[in-house]
Amino acid sequence: MIILVVKGFLNSFRYALAGIVCVFRTQRNMKVHCVAATLAVTVGLFLRLSSSEWVDIVLSIFFVLAAEAINTAVEAAVNLCTTEKHPWAKVAKDCAAGAVLLAAVNSVIVAVLVFGKRILS
Repeated sequence: MIILVVKGFLNSFRYALAGIVCVFRTQRNMKVHCVAATLAVTVGLFLRLSSSEWVDIVLSIFFVLAAEAINTAVEAAVNLCTTEKHPWAKVAKDCAAGAVLLAAVNSVIVAVLVFGKRILS
């Protein structure tokens, strides 16, 4: 019984990792977000951010990456349900894309606040 639980638990991680790999391989914007994240981490290392500043940067990065993954899942689910142009399909896709935009804007604001005060002082 315990082996089945552990096996199921490990499988859930494998499926999640497969989803992350799929988003990275198929979504241009995920690659853009990863480049921006790499740049933010590089600048953070150079500026020797404090622990609390790293928390802000890391949370912002993962917020954007998670939003992009959810956006991809919504688009895939909508595409699976219909090939027709339906107004509700557009709403679902537009709202999911809007969530990514909100997360990205948040990350830019956090970057300006964290890096800006370090660079300007």
